[in-house]
Amino acid sequence: MSTQTLSPSILRKLGLEALTKALGPVGMARFLQQFETGMGDYTKERAHWLKGINVETIIEEIQGKRKAK
Repeated sequence: MSTQTLSPSILRKLGLEALTKALGPVGMARFLQQFETGMGDYTKERAHWLKGINVETIIEEIQGKRKAK
């Protein structure tokens, strides 16, 4: 069976069945809870978090922490 010919809904159904068979219903549910789609725009948020930080800044911080030890 080729996964390329399966519709997304059939692929999801078969995947859930495989997880349930391998892990049991509770294990399948716990496995699926590990994954979430998240919210926001990671790319924009990352640019904001890293604003003004470059490789040289990171190196300086690492060297400073090493010297402090």
